[in-house]
Amino acid sequence: MSPDTPLSLLGLSTTPLELVSFALAVVTVWLNIRQNHWAWLFSILSSVLYAAVFADARLYGDAGLQFVFVAVSVWGWYQWLRGGVAHQPLAVSRLQRGGWGLMLAAWLAGWWMLSWFLQRYTDTDVPHMDGFLTAGSLVGQFLLSRKKIENWLVWIAVDVLYVGLYVYKHLSLTAMLYALFVLMAAAGWRSWRRAAAQAGRPA
Repeated sequence: MSPDTPLSLLGLSTTPLELVSFALAVVTVWLNIRQNHWAWLFSILSSVLYAAVFADARLYGDAGLQFVFVAVSVWGWYQWLRGGVAHQPLAVSRLQRGGWGLMLAAWLAGWWMLSWFLQRYTDTDVPHMDGFLTAGSLVGQFLLSRKKIENWLVWIAVDVLYVGLYVYKHLSLTAMLYALFVLMAAAGWRSWRRAAAQAGRPA
């Protein structure tokens, strides 16, 4: 069977490639919630496979984003293991004062640049939404790499919108995956807040 051969799962149209990507992505987020550094390995594998899935759906921003995720995952893996004080494992923390402003500014700047690029140089039919969510995902991934609790809030917002985008693109299984991600991100938010509180840091 070819990786892009259409198949039906529980009444949903999908492909073997999307199915494997789905499973790896779920494992990634589950390990992230548990602060297990092996999450980054599964993130790399899932990103490589999803790049092919999204390229086939003409979601070029999301496809390119996956390769950025691979690079950021390598960096994030190092940060979780050696990014803390004296090269100790990184601890969960909150954004410092002004961090929200910088995050939103980076998101808006990324949205503008990506939307312009996608509209001008690709045949995507959703350049603005693709650009907005791609930029938001980069912000979320950076915050996750630095173990900032707020990464989960970014992912909740992004994932809710991704559900609608993937339904529109007939990526039914991936839409379900991102609906699950919303619930998992909410669980991650609660879990990391508890971890920060137990360590004596404001949550």
